[in-house]
Amino acid sequence: MTMYFGLSEEQEFFQETISRFLEGESTIEAIRNFAQGNNPDFPESIHSGLLELGINGLIIPEEYGGLEQDLLSAAAVSETLGAGVAISPFIGSYVMAPYAITKAGSEAQKDKYLKGIVEGSVRFGVGLTEFVASREGAKITIESGKANGRALFVFDANNATHFLLSDSSGQLFIIDAKTKGLDIIELTTVDKTSSFVELIIKDVEIDILVNQSNHQDLAQRIVDLGRLLIAADSLGASQVMINKSVSYSKERKQFGRVIGSFQAVKHMCAEMTANIEPCYSLIWYTAHCMDHIPDESQLMASHCKAHVSEVASSIAKTATEVHGGMGFTDELGLHYWFKRIGMNRQLLGGVDTVREEAANTQGF
Repeated sequence: MTMYFGLSEEQEFFQETISRFLEGESTIEAIRNFAQGNNPDFPESIHSGLLELGINGLIIPEEYGGLEQDLLSAAAVSETLGAGVAISPFIGSYVMAPYAITKAGSEAQKDKYLKGIVEGSVRFGVGLTEFVASREGAKITIESGKANGRALFVFDANNATHFLLSDSSGQLFIIDAKTKGLDIIELTTVDKTSSFVELIIKDVEIDILVNQSNHQDLAQRIVDLGRLLIAADSLGASQVMINKSVSYSKERKQFGRVIGSFQAVKHMCAEMTANIEPCYSLIWYTAHCMDHIPDESQLMASHCKAHVSEVASSIAKTATEVHGGMGFTDELGLHYWFKRIGMNRQLLGGVDTVREEAANTQGF
């Protein structure tokens, strides 16, 4: 029996719907205006529009009001959001957090949080850096139903109502953003299309996900899922950079001819296209493993995150070179995709970290 790894017509249609919305509402001019400190309500307007399309309930079971789609659908959405450099939460808020709650939450927790996500009243920021690679002075400790410590690089944090966090052992818990003892510090990064915060946690009451028979395995699975979706986001951004490079090479003229007619530029565009094509299959198969072959999911997620990060970084550099000096200016806005790819490369483990995990998974 031959299996088909690719997007269904429904998944492609959903991608096209999101893409059309972003093309109309999240233009490069609007993104640039926000990045320059204007129109602070812009991210919320984009987020509200995406909620109307149903991204918040994508993987949530139907009994809680969701669409109950598979993780390939989530990867397809993430790819589209990366292509549009969408300033909106998704990976943490609407995939990692609801997935964790679905797998490990009590009925009361599922009823509260999953329904809240679907209704739009609950939005999660996610911080699992403590589990992936804790830093000195950032340890989170849990005792008597309260947490203390620091959580670094919590993402999807803008206007979050709750945070899904982990200690170094993988114990997952939820904190209400309005809880006493929680300080939220906004972080500034090169990527203006994403939001990150640091959490200072002092005797904060927490809601531990109660059905964690092996919380380390569950936390690893949530991290793997995040890595898959981050790779998909970078894939979408990379494809746009290729498309822009090809279009530019057909318009820009030097020495009386378009630069796309020069062999060196042809090779650059061809190499980018050849490098990105296998990444689609890698992401699709990883999503399949997450849903159907759990024993392979950690290894595939590590391979996926590492390889796509490397390919995307190479494409970002080459695409900028194709554009010449214009590639470094704000006029074209190419740097928004470039910086998003760069930030994604480090989230939930850089290339060296995830490759080491892949080696450990295989017993090396």
